[in-house]
Amino acid sequence: MDHFDYVDGAMQVEQVPMAAIADAVGTPVYVYSTATLTRHVGVFRDALGSLHNPLIAFAVKANPNAAVLATLAKLGLGADVVSGGELLRAIAAGIPADRIVFSGVGKTAEEMRLALDHGIFQFNLESEPEAEMLSQVALSMGKRAPVAYRINPDVDAGTHAKISTGKSENKFGIPYARALESYAAARDLPGLDVQGVAVHIGSQLTDLAPLEAAFTKVGALIAALRDAGHDIRTADLGGGLGVPYNPALPEPPSPAAYGDMVCRVTQDWPVRLMFEPGRVIVGNAGALLSRVVRVKQGAKAPFVIVDAAMNDLLRPSLYDAWHDIRAVTPAGQRAAANVVGPVCETGDTFAMGRDMDVVAAGDLVAFMTAGAYGATMAGTYNSRPLTPEVLVSGDKWAVVRARPPIEALIAGDSIPDWLAD
Repeated sequence: MDHFDYVDGAMQVEQVPMAAIADAVGTPVYVYSTATLTRHVGVFRDALGSLHNPLIAFAVKANPNAAVLATLAKLGLGADVVSGGELLRAIAAGIPADRIVFSGVGKTAEEMRLALDHGIFQFNLESEPEAEMLSQVALSMGKRAPVAYRINPDVDAGTHAKISTGKSENKFGIPYARALESYAAARDLPGLDVQGVAVHIGSQLTDLAPLEAAFTKVGALIAALRDAGHDIRTADLGGGLGVPYNPALPEPPSPAAYGDMVCRVTQDWPVRLMFEPGRVIVGNAGALLSRVVRVKQGAKAPFVIVDAAMNDLLRPSLYDAWHDIRAVTPAGQRAAANVVGPVCETGDTFAMGRDMDVVAAGDLVAFMTAGAYGATMAGTYNSRPLTPEVLVSGDKWAVVRARPPIEALIAGDSIPDWLAD
């Protein structure tokens, strides 16, 4: 459920007309709904209601906007970060360090020092060399680093290959078969407090069976580790729960069904559970608002050329991802159309042969379910400025990231002395 609705024939977000935002800010622009964020946090938390004190650490990579993070911080969420930049964003937004988990395969010594300085809750280590580096950094600072190993359970998540993270050929984690050996070595490293186990098998999962298979393996590993004398106190079960993009497809499992499965599988685990939801919190809370530049006739269907492009919303080009495309003020007619952007790439395509509202030049369209992996993946290809972002709360709204002028992009370059003349 989201809070993008039609009122008197025009789309509005909560109590604000989308057209009013487009007129004031220009297009393309990302628009986020506070009410939807709040609802999704509540639904996810309720799904885990029978667990004791779970840590829900929002996956900052899904949407790192400061206003979004501050909203989630006020709702009590922690943060899952994968870079020093994300760590600083989370801290700046008011997320306490003792609710922050640092994941990712390529943590540098500098990032480790930063996280130790702030006193984060846990490092999710992804290799033995990473554990050795963190040990050296922690020793040099006179600190002990709380750590878990991320386990690769060799479970196929059944999602797109580019967002699958739990198979043996993926770069993430240590092999399940080597876990006992790796934990034994980590226990002997000074400066580390080996406290947990972590797993994350992929994103946009639409079936609970792979998650249950991975969690069952984690449960068996926790028992084996404790039998081997390890004081395992946390288990990070990652994120990945899918959201509905294409209304023609079956909906992914609900957070309630996910919570029921988690509670059943983990009921005897003597650990604090941790979760890293991202898309399921922010996906439906955002839309990309764009204006039609023109419509031209193609060989089979018209091309609807919009002012948003692959640099603004990369997912369709990168993953062949589906986003529902709606007219902000539908005229009541539908037809097949190809929706494309102005970037000079054939890959700058949002949909081909899509049954959608008939639109004309100047009309507004909204790319729905764009709150996750939208603005965060945007770039400046074709020298296009980064997309602005707007947060709505009831009848109030604010620009929470302005569109930078193209002059600022140009000013970031420098011309060496020998070319100055």
